[in-house]
Amino acid sequence: MSNDTTIRKIPMPFRERYAELIEIIDEFCAAHLNDEYKEVSQRLAADLCQDGSPILKGKASSWAAGILWSIGRVNFLSDMSFEPAMTQQEFSKAIGVSPATISAKSRVIWNGLQLSPLDPDYTVASRLDSNPMVWMAEVDGLIMDLSSAPREIQEAAYEQGLIPYIPADRKCADQEPA
Repeated sequence: MSNDTTIRKIPMPFRERYAELIEIIDEFCAAHLNDEYKEVSQRLAADLCQDGSPILKGKASSWAAGILWSIGRVNFLSDMSFEPAMTQQEFSKAIGVSPATISAKSRVIWNGLQLSPLDPDYTVASRLDSNPMVWMAEVDGLIMDLSSAPREIQEAAYEQGLIPYIPADRKCADQEPA
């Protein structure tokens, strides 16, 4: 289950549903995906378990499938050139929810949270470096790739929460002799 800080951010009426979702998500990720998918799926579940969400209506298994498939769509789970990879049919069979239900719940989630492919908030950690949406930001009215920006700009963007880390620090660490 997710940590106590996450649980405290979830309104009381949603906590039981959140626990149900996390149990399904964790089991599925352990059996079919990986810890990266588990982490971002848990975050999406927490984001959905908020006031005004329809997530209390219907089966927890249907919503968990919708969450996992939504994360899969963001990260191209059905693209066999990535690892892990699954078609929607394989996913449906493995999770025990019909493709129509998976699509319906995923559509509600995508529309409600305005998700998109490569959504920076739900990209798995191993794909952050190569996700251009993570590094693009408007600076003085121009769209800029912050991964190649001067360190001062990267630091400012990091401090504002616009990027997950300072790329210049990674490049320095990569260049150090082993």
